Amino acid sequence: MQRSKKIASVLLSVTMLSGACAAAGSTTAHASGTGAGLAEWALNAYYSGWSYVYGGATPGTVDCSGLIYSYCGGNARGGDSQLYASSESGYISNGIPRVHGLGLHMDGHVGVYIGDGMAVDARNDDEDVCYDTLDYMGWTQWYKVGAIDYIENGWEQFNGDYYYYENGEYIVNTSRTIDGTTYYFDSKGRSSDTPSNPSSSNSSSSSSSSDNSSSDSSSDNSSTNDDSSSTEEVKEESQTEPSLYKNGDEGDEVKKIQERLKELGYYTGEVTGKFDDVTEAAYIQFQQAAGVAVDGISGTDRDVLYSDDCPTYTDAQALLAEQTPTYQLGDQSNAVLTIQNRLAILGFFNEIATGYFGETTLQAVEAFQLANNLEATGIVDQATYQAMFSATALSNNGYALATSVEYTGPYAMPQGGSSQFVLQNTQNQNYAHSAAVVASAANKVTKKALSNTSADAPVFFSAVVKRNLNVGLWFVVVLALLSVFGGVFIIKNVKASKKARRARSKKSYTRVKTEARYW
Repeated sequence: MQRSKKIASVLLSVTMLSGACAAAGSTTAHASGTGAGLAEWALNAYYSGWSYVYGGATPGTVDCSGLIYSYCGGNARGGDSQLYASSESGYISNGIPRVHGLGLHMDGHVGVYIGDGMAVDARNDDEDVCYDTLDYMGWTQWYKVGAIDYIENGWEQFNGDYYYYENGEYIVNTSRTIDGTTYYFDSKGRSSDTPSNPSSSNSSSSSSSSDNSSSDSSSDNSSTNDDSSSTEEVKEESQTEPSLYKNGDEGDEVKKIQERLKELGYYTGEVTGKFDDVTEAAYIQFQQAAGVAVDGISGTDRDVLYSDDCPTYTDAQALLAEQTPTYQLGDQSNAVLTIQNRLAILGFFNEIATGYFGETTLQAVEAFQLANNLEATGIVDQATYQAMFSATALSNNGYALATSVEYTGPYAMPQGGSSQFVLQNTQNQNYAHSAAVVASAANKVTKKALSNTSADAPVFFSAVVKRNLNVGLWFVVVLALLSVFGGVFIIKNVKASKKARRARSKKSYTRVKTEARYW
Protein backbone atom coordinates (compact mmCIF):
# COMPACT_ATOMS: atom_id res chain seq x y z
CA MET A 1 0.00 0.00 0.00
CA GLN A 2 2.79 2.41 0.95
CA ARG A 3 4.66 1.54 -2.24
CA SER A 4 1.57 2.18 -4.36
CA LYS A 5 1.07 5.53 -2.65
CA LYS A 6 4.61 6.61 -3.44
CA ILE A 7 4.30 5.48 -7.06
CA ALA A 8 1.09 7.47 -7.38
CA SER A 9 2.70 10.56 -5.89
CA VAL A 10 5.64 10.26 -8.28
CA LEU A 11 3.28 10.02 -11.28
CA LEU A 12 1.32 13.02 -9.98
CA SER A 13 4.50 15.05 -9.58
CA VAL A 14 5.78 14.12 -13.05
CA THR A 15 2.43 15.12 -14.53
CA MET A 16 2.56 18.45 -12.70
CA LEU A 17 6.14 19.09 -13.88
CA SER A 18 5.16 18.31 -17.46
CA GLY A 19 2.27 20.75 -17.28
CA ALA A 20 4.54 23.39 -15.82
CA CYS A 21 7.05 22.96 -18.63
CA ALA A 22 4.29 23.13 -21.24
CA ALA A 23 3.18 26.49 -19.85
CA ALA A 24 6.68 27.96 -19.79
CA GLY A 25 5.68 30.91 -21.95
CA SER A 26 2.85 32.00 -19.64
CA THR A 27 3.18 34.60 -16.91
CA THR A 28 1.01 32.66 -14.46
CA ALA A 29 2.20 30.69 -11.46
CA HIS A 30 2.12 27.38 -13.30
CA ALA A 31 5.00 28.40 -15.58
CA SER A 32 8.20 26.43 -15.11
CA GLY A 33 10.78 28.23 -13.05
CA THR A 34 8.59 30.79 -11.24
CA GLY A 35 8.35 31.56 -7.56
CA ALA A 36 4.68 30.60 -7.35
CA GLY A 37 5.45 27.45 -9.33
CA LEU A 38 8.07 26.42 -6.76
CA ALA A 39 5.61 27.14 -3.92
CA GLU A 40 2.97 24.92 -5.56
CA TRP A 41 5.60 22.25 -6.19
CA ALA A 42 6.52 22.23 -2.50
CA LEU A 43 2.88 22.09 -1.41
CA ASN A 44 2.29 19.17 -3.77
CA ALA A 45 5.25 17.37 -2.19
CA TYR A 46 3.68 17.78 1.25
CA TYR A 47 0.15 16.74 0.30
CA SER A 48 1.43 13.83 -1.81
CA GLY A 49 3.49 12.48 1.10
CA TRP A 50 6.94 12.63 -0.46
CA SER A 51 9.67 10.83 1.51
CA TYR A 52 12.89 12.30 2.82
CA VAL A 53 15.94 10.54 1.37
CA TYR A 54 19.39 12.01 1.90
CA GLY A 55 20.78 12.99 -1.50
CA GLY A 56 17.39 12.56 -3.20
CA ALA A 57 16.39 15.10 -5.84
CA THR A 58 13.65 13.36 -7.82
CA PRO A 59 9.86 13.65 -7.37
CA GLY A 60 8.74 11.50 -4.45
CA THR A 61 12.15 11.17 -2.76
CA VAL A 62 14.04 14.36 -1.88
CA ASP A 63 16.25 15.91 0.76
CA CYS A 64 15.99 19.56 1.80
CA SER A 65 17.85 21.12 -1.14
CA GLY A 66 16.61 18.35 -3.44
CA LEU A 67 13.04 19.60 -2.96
CA ILE A 68 14.04 22.83 -4.72
CA TYR A 69 16.41 21.21 -7.21
CA SER A 70 13.76 18.69 -8.31
CA TYR A 71 11.63 21.60 -9.53
CA CYS A 72 14.02 24.02 -11.20
CA GLY A 73 17.39 22.25 -11.49
CA GLY A 74 20.27 24.68 -11.96
CA ASN A 75 23.96 24.63 -11.15
CA ALA A 76 23.50 24.79 -7.38
CA ARG A 77 22.59 21.49 -5.70
CA GLY A 78 23.40 21.98 -2.03
CA GLY A 79 21.57 24.31 0.33
CA ASP A 80 24.51 26.65 0.97
CA SER A 81 25.39 26.79 -2.72
CA GLN A 82 21.78 27.72 -3.54
CA LEU A 83 22.00 30.60 -1.10
CA TYR A 84 25.34 31.79 -2.52
CA ALA A 85 23.99 31.58 -6.09
CA SER A 86 20.91 33.67 -5.27
CA SER A 87 20.31 37.01 -6.93
CA GLU A 88 18.94 38.57 -3.74
CA SER A 89 18.78 37.60 -0.07
CA GLY A 90 18.16 39.04 3.36
CA TYR A 91 17.64 38.24 7.03
CA ILE A 92 14.20 37.17 8.20
CA SER A 93 14.63 39.18 11.39
CA ASN A 94 14.30 42.28 9.19
CA GLY A 95 11.10 40.97 7.59
CA ILE A 96 10.43 38.70 4.63
CA PRO A 97 9.12 40.00 1.27
CA ARG A 98 5.62 39.09 0.11
CA VAL A 99 6.89 36.73 -2.58
CA HIS A 100 5.81 33.16 -3.29
CA GLY A 101 8.55 30.54 -3.59
CA LEU A 102 11.47 32.20 -1.82
CA GLY A 103 14.19 29.92 -0.53
CA LEU A 104 14.64 29.71 3.26
CA HIS A 105 17.98 29.03 4.92
CA MET A 106 19.27 28.12 8.35
CA ASP A 107 22.43 26.39 9.46
CA GLY A 108 22.51 23.07 7.57
CA HIS A 109 18.98 23.24 6.19
CA VAL A 110 16.85 24.92 3.49
CA GLY A 111 13.13 25.15 2.71
CA VAL A 112 10.55 26.94 0.57
CA TYR A 113 8.46 29.96 1.59
CA ILE A 114 4.85 29.42 0.56
CA GLY A 115 3.55 32.85 1.58
CA ASP A 116 1.30 34.10 4.38
CA GLY A 117 3.83 33.05 7.01
CA MET A 118 3.97 29.35 5.99
CA ALA A 119 6.86 27.16 4.78
CA VAL A 120 7.52 23.66 3.44
CA ASP A 121 10.74 21.69 3.98
CA ALA A 122 12.01 18.12 3.60
CA ARG A 123 13.06 17.66 7.21
CA ASN A 124 14.38 14.21 8.12
CA ASP A 125 13.79 10.44 7.86
CA ASP A 126 11.13 10.48 10.57
CA GLU A 127 9.07 13.50 9.50
CA ASP A 128 9.66 13.56 5.70
CA VAL A 129 8.17 16.68 4.01
CA CYS A 130 6.59 19.10 6.52
CA TYR A 131 4.33 22.15 6.31
CA ASP A 132 4.68 24.56 9.25
CA THR A 133 4.65 28.21 10.21
CA LEU A 134 7.66 30.29 9.28
CA ASP A 135 8.88 30.70 12.86
CA TYR A 136 8.56 27.00 13.76
CA MET A 137 11.99 26.00 12.39
CA GLY A 138 13.79 29.23 13.21
CA TRP A 139 14.77 30.17 9.65
CA THR A 140 17.42 32.90 9.57
CA GLN A 141 17.64 33.99 5.89
CA TRP A 142 15.51 34.21 2.76
CA TYR A 143 16.85 34.17 -0.79
CA LYS A 144 15.68 34.20 -4.38
CA VAL A 145 16.57 30.87 -5.98
CA GLY A 146 18.98 31.53 -8.86
CA ALA A 147 17.29 29.15 -11.30
CA ILE A 148 13.87 30.82 -10.87
CA ASP A 149 12.35 33.95 -12.39
CA TYR A 150 10.41 36.03 -9.86
CA ILE A 151 7.74 38.34 -11.22
CA GLU A 152 8.15 42.07 -10.67
CA ASN A 153 4.82 43.50 -11.88
CA GLY A 154 1.57 41.91 -13.01
CA TRP A 155 -0.73 39.02 -12.24
CA GLU A 156 0.37 35.70 -10.82
CA GLN A 157 -1.75 32.67 -10.03
CA PHE A 158 -1.02 30.54 -6.99
CA ASN A 159 -2.99 27.68 -5.46
CA GLY A 160 -6.17 28.62 -7.32
CA ASP A 161 -6.10 32.35 -6.43
CA TYR A 162 -4.81 35.38 -8.28
CA TYR A 163 -2.30 37.84 -6.83
CA TYR A 164 -1.05 41.13 -8.20
CA TYR A 165 2.62 42.06 -7.94
CA GLU A 166 4.02 45.57 -7.81
CA ASN A 167 7.75 46.25 -7.43
CA GLY A 168 8.45 42.59 -6.77
CA GLU A 169 5.83 41.96 -4.04
CA TYR A 170 2.14 41.08 -4.15
CA ILE A 171 -0.14 43.79 -2.77
CA VAL A 172 -2.49 43.36 0.21
CA ASN A 173 -5.39 45.23 1.84
CA THR A 174 -5.99 47.51 -1.11
CA SER A 175 -7.67 47.79 -4.51
CA ARG A 176 -6.48 48.42 -8.07
CA THR A 177 -8.25 49.37 -11.29
CA ILE A 178 -6.70 47.29 -14.08
CA ASP A 179 -7.96 47.35 -17.66
CA GLY A 180 -11.09 49.18 -16.51
CA THR A 181 -11.96 46.65 -13.78
CA THR A 182 -11.52 47.31 -10.05
CA TYR A 183 -10.08 44.42 -8.07
CA TYR A 184 -9.93 44.14 -4.27
CA PHE A 185 -7.09 42.34 -2.48
CA ASP A 186 -7.47 40.97 1.05
CA SER A 187 -4.89 40.69 3.82
CA LYS A 188 -3.44 37.57 2.19
CA GLY A 189 -3.15 39.25 -1.21
CA ARG A 190 -5.93 37.28 -2.91
CA SER A 191 -7.89 39.04 -5.63
CA SER A 192 -11.65 39.35 -5.27
CA ASP A 193 -12.19 38.42 -8.95
CA THR A 194 -10.45 36.47 -11.69
CA PRO A 195 -8.62 38.87 -14.03
CA SER A 196 -9.95 39.05 -17.59
CA ASN A 197 -6.39 39.22 -18.89
CA PRO A 198 -3.89 37.60 -16.48
CA SER A 199 -0.95 38.79 -18.59
CA SER A 200 -1.87 42.48 -18.23
CA SER A 201 -0.54 44.96 -15.72
CA ASN A 202 -1.81 48.22 -14.28
CA SER A 203 -1.78 50.67 -17.15
CA SER A 204 -2.63 53.76 -15.09
CA SER A 205 0.98 54.93 -15.26
CA SER A 206 1.50 54.11 -18.93
CA SER A 207 0.89 57.41 -20.71
CA SER A 208 2.52 58.55 -23.91
CA SER A 209 2.95 61.97 -25.48
CA SER A 210 4.44 60.77 -28.76
CA ASP A 211 1.27 61.69 -30.66
CA ASN A 212 1.35 65.30 -29.54
CA SER A 213 3.35 66.32 -32.63
CA SER A 214 0.64 65.00 -34.95
CA SER A 215 -1.93 67.56 -36.02
CA ASP A 216 -4.47 64.86 -36.68
CA SER A 217 -4.51 63.64 -33.09
CA SER A 218 -6.26 66.56 -31.46
CA SER A 219 -9.53 64.73 -31.19
CA ASP A 220 -7.76 61.69 -29.76
CA ASN A 221 -6.01 63.88 -27.22
CA SER A 222 -9.28 65.46 -26.17
CA SER A 223 -10.91 62.11 -25.71
CA THR A 224 -7.87 60.96 -23.75
CA ASN A 225 -8.12 64.02 -21.55
CA ASP A 226 -11.81 63.32 -20.97
CA ASP A 227 -10.97 59.76 -19.97
CA SER A 228 -8.20 60.89 -17.67
CA SER A 229 -10.44 63.48 -16.04
CA SER A 230 -13.14 60.88 -15.48
CA THR A 231 -10.52 58.57 -14.04
CA GLU A 232 -9.42 61.31 -11.65
CA GLU A 233 -13.04 61.81 -10.59
CA VAL A 234 -13.35 58.10 -9.88
CA LYS A 235 -10.15 58.24 -7.87
CA GLU A 236 -11.43 61.22 -5.87
CA GLU A 237 -14.68 59.40 -5.18
CA SER A 238 -12.80 56.31 -4.10
CA GLN A 239 -10.71 58.41 -1.74
CA THR A 240 -13.74 60.03 -0.11
CA GLU A 241 -15.76 56.80 0.00
CA PRO A 242 -13.31 53.89 0.16
CA SER A 243 -14.59 50.46 -0.76
CA LEU A 244 -12.52 48.70 1.90
CA TYR A 245 -13.14 49.26 5.60
CA LYS A 246 -10.89 47.92 8.33
CA ASN A 247 -9.91 48.55 11.93
CA GLY A 248 -9.38 52.27 12.47
CA ASP A 249 -11.75 53.51 9.74
CA GLU A 250 -14.92 55.44 10.47
CA GLY A 251 -17.89 56.96 8.67
CA ASP A 252 -21.49 56.42 7.65
CA GLU A 253 -20.73 53.16 5.87
CA VAL A 254 -19.10 51.77 9.04
CA LYS A 255 -22.23 52.75 10.95
CA LYS A 256 -24.30 50.90 8.37
CA ILE A 257 -22.06 47.84 8.77
CA GLN A 258 -22.46 47.93 12.56
CA GLU A 259 -26.23 48.21 12.28
CA ARG A 260 -26.39 45.20 9.97
CA LEU A 261 -24.06 43.15 12.20
CA LYS A 262 -26.20 44.05 15.20
CA GLU A 263 -29.34 43.06 13.36
CA LEU A 264 -27.80 39.65 12.58
CA GLY A 265 -26.61 39.18 16.18
CA TYR A 266 -22.84 39.39 15.61
CA TYR A 267 -22.39 42.87 17.10
CA THR A 268 -23.64 43.85 20.55
CA GLY A 269 -21.92 47.21 21.05
CA GLU A 270 -23.01 50.75 20.35
CA VAL A 271 -23.42 51.93 16.76
CA THR A 272 -20.67 54.57 16.71
CA GLY A 273 -19.51 54.57 13.09
CA LYS A 274 -15.98 53.62 14.22
CA PHE A 275 -14.45 50.35 13.02
CA ASP A 276 -12.90 49.32 16.35
CA ASP A 277 -11.71 46.00 17.80
CA VAL A 278 -15.20 44.85 18.75
CA THR A 279 -16.53 45.62 15.27
CA GLU A 280 -13.61 43.76 13.70
CA ALA A 281 -14.23 40.70 15.91
CA ALA A 282 -17.94 40.75 14.95
CA TYR A 283 -17.09 41.06 11.26
CA ILE A 284 -14.70 38.11 11.51
CA GLN A 285 -17.50 36.00 12.98
CA PHE A 286 -19.75 37.00 10.08
CA GLN A 287 -17.05 36.08 7.56
CA GLN A 288 -16.59 32.69 9.20
CA ALA A 289 -20.32 31.98 9.05
CA ALA A 290 -20.72 33.25 5.48
CA GLY A 291 -17.83 31.19 4.12
CA VAL A 292 -15.95 34.18 2.68
CA ALA A 293 -12.31 35.18 3.16
CA VAL A 294 -11.67 35.69 6.88
CA ASP A 295 -9.52 38.81 7.27
CA GLY A 296 -11.67 41.25 9.29
CA ILE A 297 -11.78 43.67 6.34
CA SER A 298 -15.09 44.74 4.84
CA GLY A 299 -14.95 44.69 1.05
CA THR A 300 -16.95 42.92 -1.62
CA ASP A 301 -18.31 40.56 1.01
CA ARG A 302 -20.71 43.34 2.05
CA ASP A 303 -22.95 42.05 -0.74
CA VAL A 304 -23.33 38.89 1.33
CA LEU A 305 -23.70 40.88 4.55
CA TYR A 306 -26.65 42.88 3.18
CA SER A 307 -28.31 39.96 1.41
CA ASP A 308 -31.56 38.41 2.66
CA ASP A 309 -30.04 34.95 3.07
CA CYS A 310 -27.05 36.08 5.15
CA PRO A 311 -26.63 33.63 8.08
CA THR A 312 -27.42 35.01 11.52
CA TYR A 313 -25.24 34.56 14.57
CA THR A 314 -27.61 31.96 16.03
CA ASP A 315 -27.66 29.93 12.84
CA ALA A 316 -23.89 30.12 12.56
CA GLN A 317 -23.33 28.95 16.14
CA ALA A 318 -25.67 26.00 15.67
CA LEU A 319 -23.90 25.00 12.47
CA LEU A 320 -20.45 25.35 14.02
CA ALA A 321 -21.49 23.27 17.03
CA GLU A 322 -22.40 20.43 14.66
CA GLN A 323 -19.39 20.65 12.37
CA THR A 324 -16.40 21.77 14.40
CA PRO A 325 -14.32 19.42 16.55
CA THR A 326 -12.97 19.93 20.04
CA TYR A 327 -9.33 19.62 21.08
CA GLN A 328 -8.43 17.95 24.33
CA LEU A 329 -5.85 15.92 26.21
CA GLY A 330 -4.19 13.35 23.94
CA ASP A 331 -4.91 15.01 20.59
CA GLN A 332 -2.13 15.71 18.13
CA SER A 333 -2.50 17.81 14.97
CA ASN A 334 -1.47 21.02 13.25
CA ALA A 335 -4.53 22.67 14.82
CA VAL A 336 -3.14 21.90 18.30
CA LEU A 337 0.17 23.42 17.16
CA THR A 338 -1.69 26.59 16.17
CA ILE A 339 -3.43 26.65 19.57
CA GLN A 340 -0.10 26.28 21.40
CA ASN A 341 1.46 29.11 19.40
CA ARG A 342 -1.51 31.37 20.17
CA LEU A 343 -1.34 30.53 23.91
CA ALA A 344 2.39 31.33 23.81
CA ILE A 345 1.66 34.78 22.31
CA LEU A 346 -0.87 35.41 25.07
CA GLY A 347 1.62 34.31 27.74
CA PHE A 348 -0.07 31.11 28.96
CA PHE A 349 2.21 28.53 27.27
CA ASN A 350 5.97 28.59 27.87
CA GLU A 351 7.01 25.28 26.32
CA ILE A 352 8.03 24.37 22.77
CA ALA A 353 4.97 23.97 20.53
CA THR A 354 4.88 20.34 19.34
CA GLY A 355 1.28 19.85 18.21
CA TYR A 356 0.63 17.33 21.03
CA PHE A 357 -2.07 18.20 23.58
CA GLY A 358 -0.36 17.18 26.84
CA GLU A 359 -0.70 18.17 30.49
CA THR A 360 1.15 21.46 29.99
CA THR A 361 -1.20 22.44 27.17
CA LEU A 362 -4.22 21.45 29.27
CA GLN A 363 -3.08 23.67 32.15
CA ALA A 364 -2.44 26.55 29.73
CA VAL A 365 -5.95 26.20 28.27
CA GLU A 366 -7.49 26.15 31.76
CA ALA A 367 -5.53 29.27 32.73
CA PHE A 368 -6.71 31.04 29.57
CA GLN A 369 -10.31 30.02 30.23
CA LEU A 370 -10.18 31.34 33.80
CA ALA A 371 -8.62 34.64 32.66
CA ASN A 372 -11.30 35.08 30.01
CA ASN A 373 -14.33 34.17 32.18
CA LEU A 374 -14.87 30.77 30.56
CA GLU A 375 -15.51 27.45 32.27
CA ALA A 376 -12.12 25.90 33.07
CA THR A 377 -12.63 22.56 31.33
CA GLY A 378 -9.21 22.32 29.70
CA ILE A 379 -10.98 21.48 26.42
CA VAL A 380 -10.73 23.80 23.43
CA ASP A 381 -14.32 23.94 22.20
CA GLN A 382 -15.83 26.42 19.76
CA ALA A 383 -16.34 29.14 22.39
CA THR A 384 -12.78 28.81 23.73
CA TYR A 385 -11.28 28.75 20.23
CA GLN A 386 -13.13 31.87 19.12
CA ALA A 387 -12.22 33.72 22.33
CA MET A 388 -8.59 32.64 21.95
CA PHE A 389 -8.25 34.06 18.44
CA SER A 390 -10.46 37.10 18.88
CA ALA A 391 -9.13 40.65 19.00
CA THR A 392 -10.29 40.97 22.63
CA ALA A 393 -8.59 37.86 24.04
CA LEU A 394 -7.09 38.61 27.45
CA SER A 395 -3.46 37.64 28.00
CA ASN A 396 -1.87 36.19 31.12
CA ASN A 397 -1.40 39.67 32.57
CA GLY A 398 -4.98 40.71 31.88
CA TYR A 399 -4.40 42.82 28.77
CA ALA A 400 -5.82 42.30 25.27
CA LEU A 401 -2.53 41.61 23.51
CA ALA A 402 -4.34 40.49 20.39
CA THR A 403 -4.84 44.12 19.38
CA SER A 404 -1.11 44.87 19.53
CA VAL A 405 0.40 41.55 18.46
CA GLU A 406 -0.17 40.68 14.82
CA TYR A 407 -1.43 37.15 14.33
CA THR A 408 -1.33 35.57 10.86
CA GLY A 409 -2.89 32.21 11.67
CA PRO A 410 -6.47 31.12 11.00
CA TYR A 411 -9.35 32.73 12.89
CA ALA A 412 -11.89 30.07 11.95
CA MET A 413 -11.82 26.84 13.90
CA PRO A 414 -10.56 24.01 11.63
CA GLN A 415 -13.12 21.56 10.27
CA GLY A 416 -12.84 17.82 10.85
CA GLY A 417 -11.62 15.81 13.82
CA SER A 418 -8.18 15.49 15.35
CA SER A 419 -6.00 12.43 15.61
CA GLN A 420 -6.89 10.51 18.75
CA PHE A 421 -4.34 8.63 20.85
CA VAL A 422 -4.96 5.81 23.36
CA LEU A 423 -4.11 6.99 26.88
CA GLN A 424 -2.97 4.80 29.72
CA ASN A 425 -4.34 5.09 33.26
CA THR A 426 -7.16 7.41 32.22
CA GLN A 427 -8.73 7.33 35.68
CA ASN A 428 -5.64 8.86 37.26
CA GLN A 429 -5.49 11.45 34.48
CA ASN A 430 -9.09 12.42 35.20
CA TYR A 431 -8.21 12.77 38.89
CA ALA A 432 -5.22 14.97 38.00
CA HIS A 433 -7.37 17.03 35.67
CA SER A 434 -10.04 17.58 38.35
CA ALA A 435 -7.38 18.44 40.94
CA ALA A 436 -5.83 21.01 38.61
CA VAL A 437 -9.19 22.67 38.05
CA VAL A 438 -9.96 22.75 41.79
CA ALA A 439 -6.49 24.12 42.60
CA SER A 440 -6.79 26.86 39.99
CA ALA A 441 -10.23 27.86 41.23
CA ALA A 442 -9.10 27.78 44.89
CA ASN A 443 -6.06 29.95 44.15
CA LYS A 444 -8.23 32.46 42.35
CA VAL A 445 -10.75 32.65 45.22
CA THR A 446 -7.99 32.90 47.85
CA LYS A 447 -6.21 35.73 46.06
CA LYS A 448 -9.45 37.62 45.68
CA ALA A 449 -10.38 37.13 49.37
CA LEU A 450 -6.98 38.26 50.70
CA SER A 451 -6.51 41.15 48.27
CA ASN A 452 -6.42 44.55 49.97
CA THR A 453 -7.25 46.31 46.69
CA SER A 454 -10.60 44.56 46.15
CA ALA A 455 -13.38 47.07 45.61
CA ASP A 456 -15.95 44.79 47.23
CA ALA A 457 -14.06 44.12 50.48
CA PRO A 458 -14.51 46.71 53.29
CA VAL A 459 -11.33 48.24 54.71
CA PHE A 460 -12.04 47.09 58.26
CA PHE A 461 -12.50 43.50 57.01
CA SER A 462 -9.05 43.56 55.40
CA ALA A 463 -7.56 44.93 58.64
CA VAL A 464 -9.25 42.24 60.75
CA VAL A 465 -8.03 39.52 58.43
CA LYS A 466 -4.48 40.88 58.52
CA ARG A 467 -4.54 41.20 62.38
CA ASN A 468 -5.90 37.68 62.81
CA LEU A 469 -3.22 36.35 60.51
CA ASN A 470 -0.51 38.09 62.59
CA VAL A 471 -1.94 36.72 65.89
CA GLY A 472 -2.17 33.26 64.41
CA LEU A 473 1.42 33.45 63.19
CA TRP A 474 2.70 34.44 66.63
CA PHE A 475 0.67 31.65 68.22
CA VAL A 476 2.27 29.10 65.90
CA VAL A 477 5.78 30.41 66.64
CA VAL A 478 5.26 30.31 70.43
CA LEU A 479 3.75 26.83 70.22
CA ALA A 480 6.73 25.63 68.19
CA LEU A 481 9.23 27.07 70.75
CA LEU A 482 7.38 25.48 73.67
CA SER A 483 7.36 22.15 71.85
CA VAL A 484 11.14 22.38 71.32
CA PHE A 485 11.89 23.28 74.93
CA GLY A 486 9.50 20.61 76.22
CA GLY A 487 11.10 18.03 73.98
CA VAL A 488 14.60 18.93 75.20
CA PHE A 489 13.47 18.74 78.86
CA ILE A 490 11.84 15.35 78.36
CA ILE A 491 14.87 13.93 76.55
CA LYS A 492 17.17 15.25 79.29
CA ASN A 493 15.06 13.63 82.07
CA VAL A 494 14.95 10.33 80.19
CA LYS A 495 18.74 10.30 79.86
CA ALA A 496 19.16 11.14 83.57
CA SER A 497 16.82 8.31 84.57
CA LYS A 498 18.71 5.83 82.40
CA LYS A 499 22.02 6.94 83.94
CA ALA A 500 20.69 6.56 87.47
CA ARG A 501 19.37 3.06 86.67
CA ARG A 502 22.72 2.00 85.28
CA ALA A 503 24.45 3.32 88.42
CA ARG A 504 22.12 1.39 90.71
CA SER A 505 22.51 -1.77 88.68
CA LYS A 506 26.29 -1.50 88.81
CA LYS A 507 26.29 -0.97 92.60
CA SER A 508 24.01 -3.94 93.18
CA TYR A 509 26.16 -6.15 90.95
CA THR A 510 29.33 -5.17 92.88
CA ARG A 511 27.71 -5.97 96.22
CA VAL A 512 26.48 -9.38 95.07
CA LYS A 513 29.88 -10.21 93.60
CA THR A 514 31.67 -9.25 96.84
CA GLU A 515 29.38 -11.34 99.03
CA ALA A 516 29.81 -14.33 96.71
CA ARG A 517 33.60 -14.12 96.88
CA TYR A 518 33.65 -14.15 100.66
CA TRP A 519 30.81 -16.59 101.35
